[in-house]
Amino acid sequence: MSVSGDATAGEGNSPKMRVIRVGTRKSQLARIQADSVVAMLKDLYPGLQFEMVAMSTTGDKILDTALSKIGEKSLFTKELEYALEKNEVDLVVHSLKDLPTVLPPAFTIGAVCKRESPYDAVIFHPKYAGQTLGTLPEKSVIGTSSLRRAAQLQRKFPHLEFKSIRGNLNTRLRKLDEQQEFSAIILAAAGLQRMGWQSRVGQLLYPEECLYAVGQGALGVEVRAKDQEVLDLVRVLHDPETLLRCIAERAFLRHLEGGCSVPVAVHTVLKDGQLYLTGGVWSLDGSDSLKETMQTTINVLAQHEDGPEDDVQRVGITARNISQGAQMAAENLGISLANLLLNKGAKKILDVARQLNDAH
Repeated sequence: MSVSGDATAGEGNSPKMRVIRVGTRKSQLARIQADSVVAMLKDLYPGLQFEMVAMSTTGDKILDTALSKIGEKSLFTKELEYALEKNEVDLVVHSLKDLPTVLPPAFTIGAVCKRESPYDAVIFHPKYAGQTLGTLPEKSVIGTSSLRRAAQLQRKFPHLEFKSIRGNLNTRLRKLDEQQEFSAIILAAAGLQRMGWQSRVGQLLYPEECLYAVGQGALGVEVRAKDQEVLDLVRVLHDPETLLRCIAERAFLRHLEGGCSVPVAVHTVLKDGQLYLTGGVWSLDGSDSLKETMQTTINVLAQHEDGPEDDVQRVGITARNISQGAQMAAENLGISLANLLLNKGAKKILDVARQLNDAH
């Protein structure tokens, strides 16, 4: 079967009828995210049928340990990749922030979908409705599964205490509402948006308060790297702006050798042909940090020209239909910013953070 890579794929060039098996985690949010990708593909290829294959991952099963302490980079992806490898599914939908910056060689991210809000959101216990983090009482406990959030916010709000909270979104909200342990919890705004729970958001954390996680708010579609048929099928989902921002972010993280066991965070803006990347590293308690911003000129609308580098993966992403020059500029920006921070002592901050995290 031949699949058109044209973004205007419709009835005329829809692939002939077959069933595409879509792998996803079992949580309600994961299913909503997978459904949204399937809906876009159905619009583009009305002749295709889709079958959902839901499964639990290591990260879903280990709920009594902080994510940063499990020491496994592919916590939410390994079982799904195993199904992809065994040809039990054809593509897998992930939150891009869950995908490591180095993928096993057999896989690639074939699409980076348009990003929703990349910011973090604060949800308050009902008795603190109308408050902000700054106005909460001394020693209020804030629940978050992220070292990145805790490190930045401890520095900004030293009167608060931060404690790990695990489980899917439904579980965390229930823990907040039904127990008296947490005054507030912090979650990704995009997940709350997709679940239709925007009304619970009491405060959005903008970059001046808290930089976000690499890839946060974007969905990634992982496929077999050699499966040209499915690569061609999903590549129309690439959102050029999101793709370039996330390549820069992932290159920054990869070059720093960061992961969820150390506090690394970013903020990107693509405006008037300039890609701006702010990146930072923090000690676990936020007392030590480095943060810098760099920019590069990028031509998002540059025509893609077929060439020998068509199948190049950049930080695990394959995007044949987006200008290679623009992708290279984004990747180099991430590497340059990481080098700047490393030259200023980022490695020491991250090494200490890693050691302390492992010791606790």
